[in-house]
Amino acid sequence: MLLLIAVLLLVFVLSPVAGIVVVALALFLEIGELAFWRKWMRDRRAQTGSEAMPGELAEVVEPVDADRGTVRLRGESWRARSRRPIGVGEQVRIAEVDGLTLSVEALPQAEAAPGTEKGP
Repeated sequence: MLLLIAVLLLVFVLSPVAGIVVVALALFLEIGELAFWRKWMRDRRAQTGSEAMPGELAEVVEPVDADRGTVRLRGESWRARSRRPIGVGEQVRIAEVDGLTLSVEALPQAEAAPGTEKGP
C-alpha cells in the first residue's frame, strides 16, 4: 500500500528526483514489512483439528473406562477411553487422539475448572 501511495505521489505531486527517493524508500519499507510478516507467520502456525486437542479440557458425559465412554469437547461429543474409570461430570484432559477416540486423564481436584466442584 505504501508503495502505491509513493508511486501516485511521484506521478502527480513530487518532482522526479524527490519522487524517486520516496518510491525507493517505500520499496525498502515494503520489503522489510514482507520479511517481518513472513517470519511472524512461520513462528506462529495455527493449530486446528486433532493437533490442537491434546491438553484441552473436556467434560465426561458418559462414564469413561478402558474400553469406552463419551466426553464433550467444544460442544461436540467424542468417544473416549481412560486407564482408570472416570465418572459423569468430571473434568478430564485430552492426552492423545487416536482416530475418532480420545485418550483422557482425570484432572486432580485442584486443577478442575472453577464452578465444576461437586457439592456435599
